[in-house]
Amino acid sequence: METLETLSEMLKTTGDIQSIVRTMKSLSAVSIRQYEQAEAAMSDYEQTIDLGLTALLMKRRARGLSLPKTTSKATDEDALIVIGSDRGLCGRYNEIVAQEAETHLSGKTAALGVVGARTATRLEASAYQIDRLFLQPGSVAGLRTLVQSIIVEIEVWTRDPGVSHVRVVHNRRKGDAHAVPVVRDLLPIPEAYLHGLISTGWPGPGLPFLRADPDRLLSWLVRQRLFVLLYRSLAEALASEHATRLSAMQNAERNIEERQEELNSAYRRKRQETITRELLDVVSGFEAVSDPER
Repeated sequence: METLETLSEMLKTTGDIQSIVRTMKSLSAVSIRQYEQAEAAMSDYEQTIDLGLTALLMKRRARGLSLPKTTSKATDEDALIVIGSDRGLCGRYNEIVAQEAETHLSGKTAALGVVGARTATRLEASAYQIDRLFLQPGSVAGLRTLVQSIIVEIEVWTRDPGVSHVRVVHNRRKGDAHAVPVVRDLLPIPEAYLHGLISTGWPGPGLPFLRADPDRLLSWLVRQRLFVLLYRSLAEALASEHATRLSAMQNAERNIEERQEELNSAYRRKRQETITRELLDVVSGFEAVSDPER
């Protein structure tokens, strides 16, 4: 049976939880903005890399050369990178990206890298072996280091015998949906994309002069494009994660407020019952003392 003391303790606990939820809401709201700004800033650098590839490809075409190969191997093996979450309280975020990743895993998958321990646990529960687990950065400042670590791992995978195709799977915000799975091809660069750069052409009246070795310049541009795609994928995924967590915290806050109303009503009723009972005891005692026959 609930007493005033237990109801008071439940109200205090509910208030503490509400404070935590509000703090997490504030952190998620700030983080969403930071990761969205980071992703938007990287889009400018991506345009620079595209211009470099355009100049190089048009130079090759002028010399009668075909499109370059952006992978060194011609095998059937591929690698998949899955970006999930290390932290919970984000609804079905990890389940969504894990289910999408499973549709792209097959017998040809030679390497599987996962960002986020919770997503890795879900994939391991489905009998998939994780070749490399990466932990999420705590802030935007850690994105660069994580991307560089992933690129180093990709270079290991693409060595002899190596893989020829690398993709990344992650969640992204889209409209009212907080987590929509997206798949991006990292390597090789799609030929349709290269043809698109050539058809767009150089924006100026003449092509720039290339002093670097074409093969080394191509390798550097491919690596930089890989960096941009991974960076943007991570930023989009983390913005989606915090948006999902913000929505979950908003729902939790509404439930907490409803629970607080119920507890306050129960506390007021119990307090009134206690006061009434004590008054009746006082009146009964007074009557017993005042009655001479008793």
